[in-house]
Amino acid sequence: MARFEIAEVDGAALGSAGADVFFELGMMYASGRSVPVDLVSAHKWFNIASMRGSSDAIRLRREIAAEMSDAEIGAAQRAARDWLKANPAAPALRAAA
Repeated sequence: MARFEIAEVDGAALGSAGADVFFELGMMYASGRSVPVDLVSAHKWFNIASMRGSSDAIRLRREIAAEMSDAEIGAAQRAARDWLKANPAAPALRAAA
């Protein structure tokens, strides 16, 4: 399966984005809107959105996790952690966490 990422997006700008942006990325990958369906990427973005306070992302992350293997969930969690390390949040978001 081909995997696409939002490499063209300015990491610093996205790093300080609110939960809605990450939720929409999760929806895009979960539904196959403009990209192939990729549950690992969807889980990753829902995970990041949930860390930013999206209760809908928590629910949808749980729903797609039910369709994923343990290895896929682990890959999604590693991808979220790696993305967060590479794109630290704005100071106001870090302080709120």
